[in-house]
Amino acid sequence: MPRLIHINGPPGIGKSTLAQMYVDHHPGVLDLDIDQLRALIGGWRERFAETGQIVRPIALGMAGVHLRAGHDVVMPQYLGRLGEIERFEAVAHDSGAAFCEVVLMDTKQRSVDRFSLRGDNDERPWHRQVQDIVARDGGAALLADMHDRLTDVLRARPNAIVVCSVADAVQETYEALLTALGDPGDRS
Repeated sequence: MPRLIHINGPPGIGKSTLAQMYVDHHPGVLDLDIDQLRALIGGWRERFAETGQIVRPIALGMAGVHLRAGHDVVMPQYLGRLGEIERFEAVAHDSGAAFCEVVLMDTKQRSVDRFSLRGDNDERPWHRQVQDIVARDGGAALLADMHDRLTDVLRARPNAIVVCSVADAVQETYEALLTALGDPGDRS
């Protein structure tokens, strides 16, 4: 049975990095990185939230098509509202797939600190742009609020698997992700 693997977590926690590692070792899996899709929409920098409203239905459609074809989807995306998570869960079930929910977490302060370091040595140029948007829209206070919202979501999602994401321990966090998914696959 195909799976929609949602990797949730605060911004800058390592979701995209782990998703890329996962698809590198699992041929046929779609890395449905919604932030990369967002960057394909004109005006996304100026209208970040509005662009999210445009991109989510596109992502839902892409996920459904790939799952119905019998392939897994890994989606690294912060979702801090139950309704948004439930929309992706419904697409998985409607497509005959399982929904696996993994949440990468660190303490609130370390999460905020990690976000500020993101982009320094990153191959994804849009990370720097997102840092500028977060700074413009509230900075550390916004990030702390996002962490709090995710913590609230976790209380309402008892089947979500929490994986401790340790800064600068990417391989160990990846191995913990594989363990959480019950995946004995390649851990290198």
